Amino acid sequence: MRISTKGRYALRVMIDLASFGNDNFISLKDISQRQNIPIKYLEQIVSTLNKAGYLNSMRGSNGGYRLSKPSEEYNIGDVLRTVEGNLTPVECVAYENGVMCPRTDSCNSVNFWKGLDEVVNKYIDSYTLKDLIQQ
Repeated sequence: MRISTKGRYALRVMIDLASFGNDNFISLKDISQRQNIPIKYLEQIVSTLNKAGYLNSMRGSNGGYRLSKPSEEYNIGDVLRTVEGNLTPVECVAYENGVMCPRTDSCNSVNFWKGLDEVVNKYIDSYTLKDLIQQ
């Protein structure tokens, strides 16, 4: 499993909003300058986070984005899965659309992959946005 730039940037955006927002709307320009992320890329990321309900937006000269909930209510695993999609290490463990790999019953490594998937998800789900800010 590898988290893409989009996933890493999404986390940086969420941390920035939690750190500097204080219930105020923050412009993409301000986030871009602090995080050194191009505005065009930020627009894509913020659009995804906004559609997922993680952000509130406001148009206009005092507009921008802010978190829709307190930072302790954001699970890092959920944020990453929102922008990255499925985070399973191999497709055979993903069970997409309820379909399992046809080799599951005879595969010697399936339990290894399931275990790795469980460890990774348990780890990323054990952190909140507030936890990352406080580190």
